[in-house]
Amino acid sequence: MNEINLAITGVSSFVAEPITIDDWANLYQVPDRQKTGKYLDGGMIEKILGIKSKSWAPEVFKDPAVVVNTAKAAMAKAQVTADEIDAAIIVTCSPFQVQLDQDAFHLYKNLGLPDHVVPVLLGAGCAGMARAIALASQMAGKTFLIISYSLSSLYTQTPVYKNNAVHPLGKSLWMSAALFSDGASAVVLRRTEQPTGYSFYSRDSLAFGQEDGFEDPLIHYYGSGAWAPPGTQECEALSCFAMSGNSIKEYYIKGMTLNHQQLERHQPGYLDQVRKLYTHQASPMLTNAFLDTLIKEHTIDRSKIGINVVKYGNLVTTSTIKLLDDDLKAGVIEAGDKICISVVGAGPERGAFIIPVYQL
Repeated sequence: MNEINLAITGVSSFVAEPITIDDWANLYQVPDRQKTGKYLDGGMIEKILGIKSKSWAPEVFKDPAVVVNTAKAAMAKAQVTADEIDAAIIVTCSPFQVQLDQDAFHLYKNLGLPDHVVPVLLGAGCAGMARAIALASQMAGKTFLIISYSLSSLYTQTPVYKNNAVHPLGKSLWMSAALFSDGASAVVLRRTEQPTGYSFYSRDSLAFGQEDGFEDPLIHYYGSGAWAPPGTQECEALSCFAMSGNSIKEYYIKGMTLNHQQLERHQPGYLDQVRKLYTHQASPMLTNAFLDTLIKEHTIDRSKIGINVVKYGNLVTTSTIKLLDDDLKAGVIEAGDKICISVVGAGPERGAFIIPVYQL
């Protein structure tokens, strides 16, 4: 656990108007393996995954302008110009362009960031915000911009998510398309003179609490690298976001519990001291299972904890920032309030931080 001298001064998020899971099922057409020539309907998908609707807009999210505009909105709320940004961090698991961090170069240019701002692109999933905060807290400078986006619809429309006999987890690939959603978000951070909160981060590769290191990366995306480069026979079939279901369940519950325990050890009663707690919105089942236990053990009101996965699906890093943005717009969060964000994700990795919000 490390003290941080940071405050959030600008927040923005963008998601598409949710499409019902029934409409999505009719549009996407997931083959029903039990009935040849038939497709899963929305009711069956909702029963399996728990989501009722999702953000899915490939025609909107194919244009990087949606990310640029979201970042500009956060900067406007923080009342900072591009020239005042000392460092920027991009967090995404689904970049527009894969190689050489071209997303960072493109987005920085379109945001007008000075040429001396070093491109930093984190290929991170659902715990990306914890990684970004841990990194920002160690960087020099006064003003930082964190940008995150998920382009799930652009990645998962391909036939390999519907029928895939090559990928080891090929039978469940359709769930990735159904669960993961489109979203963009941005946060502006300002350096403070005095410590304002805490953060911690862990890869859990050497030790997972009192257990040995966690081995499963949670998301298995084998293609498009040197081991299965583009043009080779199996590259396309292996270039998929495949969820390792049982490992995800284990890591989410244990990882979120470890996050809570570490926060509680360092700041006893932290749940009563923060205005809101935002946890990663992995899936309705996992998110509610952890939150129900937390509420029961600490007798906190459900309204103190945000949840949006049933409505939007899994927005990856944007999920918690969308919750914060909505609360700011609703007046739930006021200047000076402290919040806690606690997340786990593929890698595996996890982390949490307590930080004040001073958006005007």
